[in-house]
Amino acid sequence: MTTTIIIGAFWGDEGKGKIISYIAYHEHPAIIARGGVGTNAGHTVVYQGKKYGLRMIPSGFTSEKSRLLIGAGVLVDPEIFLREVELTGCKDRIGVDFQAGIIEKEHKEKDQHDKHLSKKIGSTGTGCGPANEARARRTLRLAKEIPELTPYLTDVSKEINEAIAAGKNVLLEGTQGTMLSLFHGTYPYVTSKDVSASQICADVGIGPTKVDEVIAVFKAFMTRVGEGPMPGTLSEEEMKKKGWMEFGTVTGRARRAAPIDFEIARKAVRLNGATQIALTKLDIVFPEVANATKKEELSPAALEFIANIERETNIPVTLIGTGPDAEAIIDLREDKL
Repeated sequence: MTTTIIIGAFWGDEGKGKIISYIAYHEHPAIIARGGVGTNAGHTVVYQGKKYGLRMIPSGFTSEKSRLLIGAGVLVDPEIFLREVELTGCKDRIGVDFQAGIIEKEHKEKDQHDKHLSKKIGSTGTGCGPANEARARRTLRLAKEIPELTPYLTDVSKEINEAIAAGKNVLLEGTQGTMLSLFHGTYPYVTSKDVSASQICADVGIGPTKVDEVIAVFKAFMTRVGEGPMPGTLSEEEMKKKGWMEFGTVTGRARRAAPIDFEIARKAVRLNGATQIALTKLDIVFPEVANATKKEELSPAALEFIANIERETNIPVTLIGTGPDAEAIIDLREDKL
């Protein structure tokens, strides 16, 4: 029985939603809980031929047997939350911590009109930064004060710790990417809190000794939306030529792209205590491996690409994404959840 955290290694958009939904659908953890910032993180899940762009509900909703939870450290926008509950049909199995912070209209307006946030930092405008600022001032309203959320309120920490004590599997979802951490990222071009594996523990209310595995999600190339540095950034022409042009799930803004920088990769592994790597979008870099589900179906060039990542980071690549669908994955893990 294991407790596993899944986090992004770069600047978000690594494909965490795909990896989480795959594990959830196949292994049905007792609990899937979301940590991270709030609605500024978009996770894309392709499930049963339908594409979901989620900002609140855990990507693991694909497991109909799992209890879904949103931790106290996560910011909740009630309107978005309730809409996604209906979209995913998870009303009877989702819970929100009593102490989760609430994003309100004033936070979104400040986020969108503050020149420092909207212009210099490149905020998503979803209100997360101002809401976290209000939380630090101890003026932010909490989920337990919102009538519409009453049916969903719970003690997330208690539920998760009881599940772990009972020997059940728990999957914890991170958001954004390590290099957007308020403390460890490319400050000031970062999000409004830490997003490393340690913070995800705090967000959902478990101690670090409860964690068995940390899966760092790498995309086969790095991308970044918004402002801030990214080593090796390609020109738009080069991105188009390689087929690396992407757009943000939340904002729709074009993402910048670059080859994997191994100084960044090693830093992400170190900060998160990563034990495994999930590699996504290998099919974009090596089209010949599209939709492969066995290692034997990978080309020599793709195998060498993976081997190089393992040499540079000193941890194994255990999950390999070869297409957008949740089933387009090569699973090399010896011990499943």
